Formats: sequence, structure tokens, C-alpha cells
Amino acid sequence: MGELRLMKGNEAVAEAAIRAGADGYFGYPITPQSEVMEYLMAEKPHERTGMVVLQAESELAAINMVYGGAACGKKVMTSSSSPGISLMQEGISYIAGAELPCLLVNVVRGGPGLGTIQPAQSDYFQSVKGGGHGDYRLITLAPASVQEMSDFVRLGFELAFKYRNPAMILSDGAIGQMMEKVELFDPVPRSKEILPWATTGKTPDRERNIITSLDLDPKRQEDFNLKLQKKYREIEEKEVRFEKIQCDDAEYLFVAYGTSSRVVQKAVQLARSRGIRVGLFRPITLWPFPSKEIFAMTEQVKGILSVEMSAGQMVEDIRLAVKGKIKVDYYGRMGGIIPTPDEVVEMLEKKIIGG
Repeated sequence: MGELRLMKGNEAVAEAAIRAGADGYFGYPITPQSEVMEYLMAEKPHERTGMVVLQAESELAAINMVYGGAACGKKVMTSSSSPGISLMQEGISYIAGAELPCLLVNVVRGGPGLGTIQPAQSDYFQSVKGGGHGDYRLITLAPASVQEMSDFVRLGFELAFKYRNPAMILSDGAIGQMMEKVELFDPVPRSKEILPWATTGKTPDRERNIITSLDLDPKRQEDFNLKLQKKYREIEEKEVRFEKIQCDDAEYLFVAYGTSSRVVQKAVQLARSRGIRVGLFRPITLWPFPSKEIFAMTEQVKGILSVEMSAGQMVEDIRLAVKGKIKVDYYGRMGGIIPTPDEVVEMLEKKIIGG
């Protein structure tokens, strides 16, 4: 068993970054994720592992520092919350267009605009549809516990480097701030490998690499986009992750991720105590979305309720997944309010069973 600690979600991300052998973190403070950088500063990882931690002058500066570090083949990351991630979108698109690996952490707060510092899930579209310009995708992991906040740092880096693509941990203010027991994984040494595509200068074996997301030739740019789409199809085929809870005999289904999925686990218990056979399907990868697996559930269940802390965003992907075979509806709260299990069961009865 690994080392056990009681930690905030944000602290778990920071400790996991050190243990995952990250080379650098570049960020800017914003509630409710500021503890990530605060923890890193306090831990002095440059003394533990040689990891660089730098507070940039802005989110724009931070994401472009990530771009530079990723271009050198280094294991680099940033974290922020909703408005800060919005400011990073141009840089994220550049990184995706340059096919560079990096890890992004979004501890979501309510919006739009500056909104509230309370938890929300209203950045779903921004994260899984490509919030910046161009045809690109982010591998998007949705933790539902402090343990997964830690585990997904290591997984996010692994997937980012496997596919040379940015990966995002899409959390929220509740999981970022809550404290739970965490089993920390054993530290991994920082890699000294010189990657063949990285900008490490000219070597005896090759010319210098040039990394850019710019190509003014339309045919070459189209060919590059086709290459990206081929990579995304491979990710969709190989990297879908999800969890099914009490689905074996379910007649109805909740779909929820993150904090909402924790609420829904209690809602499943309440519903079953009333004789309603309902299960929980929890997407772990929001992109690639588990569309095939949700479609397979249409052979068994009569209806699906998407439970979200937003105006209803993931529900669109669920409706696409079921292809009209069964009824799909949505229930959620906004502005930093978390739905209660009683509300969720009431909406299942009203919108799906009796609707």
C-alpha cells in the first residue's frame, strides 16, 4: 500500500505532479484552485526532484510557458479555474496544433463571466468540444474523488505523451476543496529521455526540429488536420473509461460525472429503497465520450436522466449516443448550487418515469 494522507483535492493534484516526475508547473492563482500552486511553492519540489514551479504574470503567460516546456519534450502542466482556462484557450489550441503533450487542470467554478467561486460543471462544452479555435480535441478526465485527483495526474501525463496531445483533468470547486483520504503512488523519477520530436537543438543524428502550428499551404494544412482526426479516432477507440454502479438490473439510468456522480450514488440508494431499479453510469473520460457503452444500455433501460451542475451540456452527448431509442432528459442546478439526492430522485420520477 502507498503512503496514506488526508488531503484537499487541489493538494492531491500538486503532490501527484511532483511524484509523477513533472518537470515544470506554470500557473496563476484563481479561486477555487489556488492551493495547487500554494502547495507546490511550500513543498519546494526543486529540492525534492528538480521540478520548476513558477507563478506567471498571467494565464496567457502561463499557457505559453507550458507550450515552450512541452516543445522541449518536458513533462509540464498548469492549473486554473474557469475564467483562467478561458484566457488560455488560444495557447491550448496552439499546443494541440503543434501536437505537444501537456497536462491542464480545470477546477471549475460557476459562470458565465466571473460568476461565482462555488463549484459548477458548466465548462463541459469548453473542455470536450475544443474551447479554442480549430478542429482539435483534449483528452478529458473527470475525477469524482480526491483519490482520482491524484491518480489522474499520472494517467493524464501518460495519455498526453502516448498521443502527443494535451490532456485535461476537469474537476470542480467541491472536489478541489474537499478533504479525503488519499493513497499516494510511489514517486517516479523525472525522465531524462530526449524525445526525437522535441526542440533540443541539432544533433549528430538529425537536423534541428521546428515546432509550430502554422502552415499557410492549404493542402498541407488539410493533410495535417486529417492526421489529427485519425489520431482522435484512435483515442476514441482505445481510451474510453467509465464506471457502472448498480446497472445490472437497472430499468432506468442516471448519467453523471464528478461531484454530481457522488450525489447520484445516494440518489440510487434512495430510489431503490422506493422500489425503483435505477443505476448510475459515470463517464470517466468526457472525451472520448463513452457513446457506444451508453447506446448499449438502451437495450436494457427505459430512460436516462443526465444530472449536471450546469444548464445541461453533457445531456446533448447522451442524446446523440442513444440515437433516439429511449427518452433522455436532464436535471441540474447552477450558480454553485449542488443538487440533492432527493431532488434527483424526484426529477427521475417526474421527467423519466412519469414523463
